[in-house]
Amino acid sequence: MSAAPYSQGSAYSPGRLIRLAVLIAGAAIVLLPYAWMVSTSLKPQAEVFSSGLSLVPHDWAVVENYGKALTRIPMLRILINGVVVCAAIVLFQILFALPCAYAMAKLEFRGREVLFGLVLTGLLVPIHAISIPLYWAARESGLLNTLAVLIAPFTLSVFAIFLFRQFIKAMPDDLIAAARMDGLSELAIVWRVVLPNAWPAATAFAVFSIVAHWNDLYWPLIAISKTDLATPPLGLLFFRAAEVGDDYGALMAATVVITAPLVAMFLVAQRTFIEGITMTGLKG
Repeated sequence: MSAAPYSQGSAYSPGRLIRLAVLIAGAAIVLLPYAWMVSTSLKPQAEVFSSGLSLVPHDWAVVENYGKALTRIPMLRILINGVVVCAAIVLFQILFALPCAYAMAKLEFRGREVLFGLVLTGLLVPIHAISIPLYWAARESGLLNTLAVLIAPFTLSVFAIFLFRQFIKAMPDDLIAAARMDGLSELAIVWRVVLPNAWPAATAFAVFSIVAHWNDLYWPLIAISKTDLATPPLGLLFFRAAEVGDDYGALMAATVVITAPLVAMFLVAQRTFIEGITMTGLKG
């Protein structure tokens, strides 16, 4: 009789309400720039620079702004470039990282901990530090202004090795032993046993990787100079430089078009993404 009033009261306790208020305020602060971006994409140029701060436009310029965003540059081609580059990078990263992570997590060999220490050290090296030798190698091999130059430098990810290693260490050793007793080779264990059980970690890493490379401007700006080979951020830069200038309504419309696929991807994968993050690192 006394448990029900207690649980009902605890749901609306002052501490819980304060936490909810802080979370709502934090979410509003994070979402406000995106709401302003969408609002600006719907406004005509004159209203963008008006003194009012209304998110709802008085005059609508949806067709004009989004028409410019979709026609002034090859937007569909740019989005396809982003999908191809990100998908290829994720595929190669998982293909190379999963066997490495399995070896570091489940196999015993001399120097394993030293090798893992080098992987952790690799997390500290940004792409900016090695961009000059990468550019020289791409120029000498004739890969500049190709999609391959956007994919090749990122096919090996030390972060993927670290993430998968932490996830695989939490897998039961009996599962691996049973697979060996069934006659599977170590490589077969990786693809037929480890990978199906590591989908949450793979999904979490894929979200990280796709967001990072979809939004990457630094390396494409160095390696690509053709509009039809541009990735989304570089295409947005070409769009502003060549066609739009200070037309922020059209610029925000193009930004919305480029951002929307990432938002949709995360909404679809958010449950598996959260599961992969929370399950990774259960065992050190």
